Amino acid sequence: MGRHRNLAMLIALALIWGSSFLFIKVAVRELTPATLIVGRLGLAAITLGLLVPFVVGTGETARQLRENWVWLLVVALVNTAIPFWLLSWGETRIDSGLASIIQAAVPIFNALIAFVAFREVRVTGSRLVGVAVGFLGVALLVGAQPEGKILGALAVVGMAFCYGVGGLLSGRYLHAARPLVVSFASTAIATLVWLPVGVAEAPSQMPSWKTIGCVVALGIPGTALAYLLFFGLITGAGAAYASLVTYLIPPIALAYGAIFLDERFGAAAFGGLALILAGVALGTGAVGFARLRRAASSG
Repeated sequence: MGRHRNLAMLIALALIWGSSFLFIKVAVRELTPATLIVGRLGLAAITLGLLVPFVVGTGETARQLRENWVWLLVVALVNTAIPFWLLSWGETRIDSGLASIIQAAVPIFNALIAFVAFREVRVTGSRLVGVAVGFLGVALLVGAQPEGKILGALAVVGMAFCYGVGGLLSGRYLHAARPLVVSFASTAIATLVWLPVGVAEAPSQMPSWKTIGCVVALGIPGTALAYLLFFGLITGAGAAYASLVTYLIPPIALAYGAIFLDERFGAAAFGGLALILAGVALGTGAVGFARLRRAASSG
């Protein structure tokens, strides 16, 4: 029963996060990245803030916020405020499906940064090969972009790098804090960071209902519910199982983009996707040379 529940949660998370690229692409047609972020993260912070007292408790939440405020601030900036803007800005220039492919390289950056600065989770051997393969995929995707779209692709690469740093900082400095508290603090702080710019850049007229619907979808299911599903998977099935969502998001996002936005992708996009996912498989240890040798010998 638990296995089926975990699988259902994994598929639901992939469908939600895969749709985020579509909703961002539609929303940035009328909203600037900063205004979109304020709406999205503001809704997420309110939703998570309503849940925190019941799940964690008001007193315990206040204690964890007080004891971890420095690293909560750092992680909120590195893992939420900056990458959310980079992704939204990047999607003003590149297709949603392409952004989802580049985003799949997050574990590659995680492994590279760990090799350089986080000895306790440093990768070696076949995992380093995976990092190299994944970077080839990223380079192929960025290099294949027309001149006007390269900066957009690089912005999404920057987002993936930020997520890699943020994940490692969270693991090292916020492991004692409850995931729901970290999620609430991250969304609330990032909202406050972008609030002045988001308000200043808000459109003079009410956005269309389609855009408002996209912001609501991004804020409540796309961020608040997705965080709960993701951390629930980590608690129930482990971080390795939860990381499998990395493989599911790009094809789902590509399908959404093709069906609803009429996006089309060439050989470079699918070649880059194949290299990135192969790099993720090797770089995270999901597949290694030793495992492949054992599988070949057993066959």
